[in-house]
Amino acid sequence: MILVSACLLGQNVKYNGGNNSCELLQVYEGQGHFVPICPEGFAALPIPRPPMEIQQGTGEDLLAGRVRALDRTGRDMTESLRLGAQKALALAQKYHAKTAILKESSPSCGVHRIYDGNFAGRKIPGSGAAAALLREHGLMLYSEKELTPALLAKLMAEDKDSMKNE
Repeated sequence: MILVSACLLGQNVKYNGGNNSCELLQVYEGQGHFVPICPEGFAALPIPRPPMEIQQGTGEDLLAGRVRALDRTGRDMTESLRLGAQKALALAQKYHAKTAILKESSPSCGVHRIYDGNFAGRKIPGSGAAAALLREHGLMLYSEKELTPALLAKLMAEDKDSMKNE
């Protein structure tokens, strides 16, 4: 199975109540390859909610206890990000997922870049908390920004092959 950020599949789970619908993913959603995940939803965060950012670090830093995550109101969201990441990992393990397609820039799902913690729209290199934990446990991560029809076809073919071997 392939984990996919639920917002990319059109689910209204973003902090502002919207989604980040990815047309390419939605075309193939019904073929049985995708497990939708929302680490922030797994942590029972409300929708809508204030945006949050990891402060002066990355998801790896947050998981290691070196930095915190705050929402725009100053509320500490560190434990929510950790809990969501752990639940995403548990789902990956349950479904024997080897791959995830995640929402770039998210403090949970960002694969290559996240916001810098100043709520000014600037991004830095690094992963969100769930992405970092999934990568640490061997999953291959892709963001929707690098997804092409050819890459998605390859990932779904690999998933089909792995299901045959289980």
